[in-house]
Amino acid sequence: MKKYAYNEITLMQYIFLIHGAQFGIGVLQLPRILAEKAGMDGWIPIILGWIASVAASLIIIQIMKKYPEGTLFDLFTKYFGKWAGKAIAVFIALYCAYSGFIIMQRSILFIQVWIVPGVAGYVLMILFAIPTYTIARNGIRIIGRYAELIFFLILWMPCFYLFALRESHHWIHLLPLFKDMKKALLATQSTAYSFFGFEIAFLLYPFLQKKQTASIGIIIANSLSMLVFLFITLACFIFFSPDEITLFNEPTVSILKVVEFRFVERMEIIFLALYLLVLSRAWMPYMYGATFCTSWLFGKQDHSKHLLLLLLLMVMITYFVTPTFNLNDQLQELSSKIAFPFIYIVPLFLWIYLIIHERIRGRVAK
Repeated sequence: MKKYAYNEITLMQYIFLIHGAQFGIGVLQLPRILAEKAGMDGWIPIILGWIASVAASLIIIQIMKKYPEGTLFDLFTKYFGKWAGKAIAVFIALYCAYSGFIIMQRSILFIQVWIVPGVAGYVLMILFAIPTYTIARNGIRIIGRYAELIFFLILWMPCFYLFALRESHHWIHLLPLFKDMKKALLATQSTAYSFFGFEIAFLLYPFLQKKQTASIGIIIANSLSMLVFLFITLACFIFFSPDEITLFNEPTVSILKVVEFRFVERMEIIFLALYLLVLSRAWMPYMYGATFCTSWLFGKQDHSKHLLLLLLLMVMITYFVTPTFNLNDQLQELSSKIAFPFIYIVPLFLWIYLIIHERIRGRVAK
């Protein structure tokens, strides 16, 4: 009998969970960051970042195939011992909690700036925590269904950008193509950060019904994210001039200021209100991942109490430490420094080790 049969997810849910974790706060600033680092060739690093993320994703799947019915912690316990399994569980719990908190805090800051500037951060954190607890306490299957539902509900949102581009667009901004490939290559690291989120495949793999579809599923998820990043970045590039785009902190939102209808003027407010649903898909898998790790450590099946404690802790932190953009930028920078080797480098060496270990064990058995 499968260990996690009671909480299995479908391929569609698996895809949208990974895509949802990737498509969060980073896309709001991505066009500006790419314009600063690579100019109007900033769309090239998105494709290069996609290639890197797909390669890293496939390595993660190959690692998890070594222990298909168990978690990453079970795999570490099998190959490196009990304490190694516990250590990686603690690390991933802290990483997921930290990542989820950063996304929630950034979402609060965006809402305070654009929609409700007079509301305290801890009040918004409470408002975020209530639906997060309601959904995430029921397990990864319910979170997967939620991610799947939100994906189809927001399919029409790119129309916001089509209305904006109808007001003004200049394809000449993209010329000349391939102006400075060196800068484009160096900017790939920035897009690699935007693709963070596929690492939750470490946690999702044991729950996947048909594990033979894990590789194609994670490729589709990364490709969906790449297409969205590419569309939004190109839309901003042809709307703003090369010098103008760097003046806007969130050009993804600022571009919508030109969109007006008779019944509503500030369409960017409507967009951000709806975008909260998108952001919630990003932090919920991390919240679940953190509490799933702690539940595994204590040998518990029910993670809801751990989730409640984690959310209460985040509310308390937000109450005593007022969130600011500078503080959140520092937290994001620290997260990127921690996550980059964990996501792109460590899995490669772990995969190589597992291959060598199996070959040596096979020779000894003969």
